[in-house]
Amino acid sequence: MYFLGKHVENPADFQLTKPSQNAVAVYVRVAEKRKDGIVVRGAKAHQTGAVNSHEIIVMPTLAMGEEDRDYAVSFSTPSDAPGVFHIIGRQVSDTRRLEVGEMDLGNVRYAGHEALVIFDDVFVPWSRVFMCGEHEFSGALVERFASYHRQNYGGCKTGLGDVLIGAAATISEYNGVEKASHIREKITEMIHLNETMYACGLACSYEGTRLPSGTYMVDPMLANSTKQNVTRFPFEMARLATDIAGGLVGTLPSEKDLKHPEVGKYVAKYLKGVAGVPTEDRMRMMRLVESMVLSVPYLVESMHGAGSPQAQRIVILRQADLEAKKELSKVLAGIGKPL
Repeated sequence: MYFLGKHVENPADFQLTKPSQNAVAVYVRVAEKRKDGIVVRGAKAHQTGAVNSHEIIVMPTLAMGEEDRDYAVSFSTPSDAPGVFHIIGRQVSDTRRLEVGEMDLGNVRYAGHEALVIFDDVFVPWSRVFMCGEHEFSGALVERFASYHRQNYGGCKTGLGDVLIGAAATISEYNGVEKASHIREKITEMIHLNETMYACGLACSYEGTRLPSGTYMVDPMLANSTKQNVTRFPFEMARLATDIAGGLVGTLPSEKDLKHPEVGKYVAKYLKGVAGVPTEDRMRMMRLVESMVLSVPYLVESMHGAGSPQAQRIVILRQADLEAKKELSKVLAGIGKPL
């Protein structure tokens, strides 16, 4: 059997180490080694889409030392394996999904979730184990995975951004202000921010390099720069969309009010926008804007998805070759050796 290129006669011969102060007990770790596999224990937080995924792939989340060997583990397991528990996270207005009707759901056809996934002595056969104790590879594994993940935000969040831009433009028409210069400027700014995120995502892909295995690795500097943009631009786009839509984003009556036999006529009359657009359509679009500017998938995930903003800054600084930039500046300032 091979683990990261190292031949092992009997994987169970790897001895467990004692947990160190650096290896926090809540992290996923190897609790027991058997001849047929390992038993893992711990938790993974905010796992997007975990419940509707068939498989879970677990890996370390930071660089580790010799004393953290038991935590240097990577494996796959069915999401419904014995000992795997999913505790769903709460989201803004999530109880609306249990109500009768659909207008107040905002995103009518699609929705997401995040889960706290617990591994309560889950057995994993050796055939599903990718790393077990090889702590020296954990840092590189995390950085490579994170770079890919941060790259894809240049597509993921720009797709959502397209929806928000479309919603903002549509609601401006429903409000009858789409030709106002300040509205057009704000929508233009939203487009510019969204396309900038997309361009950076493309750049880190195009600037990728081929690894010895034959796969391609995205440019880490540009991938992390992509994600840094994503921690900022969607928030500005959400602010602009809220500005364009107006205060009804936060004060809109419910679908039940609109369809109520007595008060419904008042809602339909007094919340009417431009002629030719039903009040219900205007309310639906307001709800879509609301669900995006207050949502976990668009804003909170933009900030914290694929690691914290600080983690990305660390990689950017490490990849920047700051010494070379300093030498270049010295040459141009006349205090360094010519290139």
